Amino acid sequence: MDQRKRVFSGIQPTGDAHLGNYLGVFQRWAQMVDEYECYYCIVDLHAITQDYTRDQLMQRVFDLTLSLIASGIDPEKCTLFVQSHVPQHTELTWLFNIAVGVGDLQRMTQFKEKSTGLESVNAGLLNYPVLQAADILLYRADFVPVGNDQRQHLELSRGIARKWNARFGDFFPEPETLTGAGSRVLGLDGVSKMSKSKDNTVPMLAGPEELWSRIRTAVTDPARVRKNDPGNPHVCNVFALHEFFTQSSVRADIEIRCQTANLGCVDCKQTLSDNVAEHLEPVREKVAELRAKPDQVLEILADGATRAREEAERTMSVVCERMGLGRKTLSEGIRKLTAQG
Repeated sequence: MDQRKRVFSGIQPTGDAHLGNYLGVFQRWAQMVDEYECYYCIVDLHAITQDYTRDQLMQRVFDLTLSLIASGIDPEKCTLFVQSHVPQHTELTWLFNIAVGVGDLQRMTQFKEKSTGLESVNAGLLNYPVLQAADILLYRADFVPVGNDQRQHLELSRGIARKWNARFGDFFPEPETLTGAGSRVLGLDGVSKMSKSKDNTVPMLAGPEELWSRIRTAVTDPARVRKNDPGNPHVCNVFALHEFFTQSSVRADIEIRCQTANLGCVDCKQTLSDNVAEHLEPVREKVAELRAKPDQVLEILADGATRAREEAERTMSVVCERMGLGRKTLSEGIRKLTAQG
């Protein structure tokens, strides 16, 4: 039996992966598999709370799987699966609805943001954090690696675990937050988190030309107007990205030359673009290799779903027994009550 602490983490299949995903999620996932027992989930059920098409969703799930594996996530060392392939996620979501109030869900910051301006708000958007709690607690995770934008949802998950345990007996752990470098990567605007909805991303699988077309638009030191003005690299998001893709000696040189107005922002961006392209070339090659073997990729997801369902069923067996649900529980319970009578 694996004695390591357990981690659960999920990611939505919402389009092309970007540098924020790669640095903030993919690399962290790849690093954690040796220290923790990891369950990594492509959360397609969360994705359907937004507009989508059937073919688009399936392609996005497949493409995200390619990016995850190509980024170094070894499916032999973790459980990698698709959320909808494990029906216990939705089953536990319904049962958890009794442990959370509508008011609590309406106060969720992300619900307020995503529902603002909508003429009609689907119930799935409101219930999103309950499904998220089910995702985590179904595997009785000890830790969840989340950014600041998800801390409120994780706290709700902890609250649901407490309320359910108080009513039906201790079973679910209260998951704690795992934090680390790269959990929040700023976008090209230098202000907000890299996000496709804000169009401030750098596509992870872009070739050199597309990378340059995106990176060249990045905001740098706003106080630096002319090339011969000294800059402040410590407020420049381009310089911050150099930390992940540029050797320390080169970064030190960039820092000095920027501060002394001996390096222009365009040249600094070009160096970053070249280094990103070189760093991610093996990832692009691996994605191309995997894309040519779809059956192999689908088998990886099938194996992961099988392992996830086995663990999920262990959880649901206890949950249903404690809550008096299911045919087996009813049969055993009635026999016991009849014998006592």
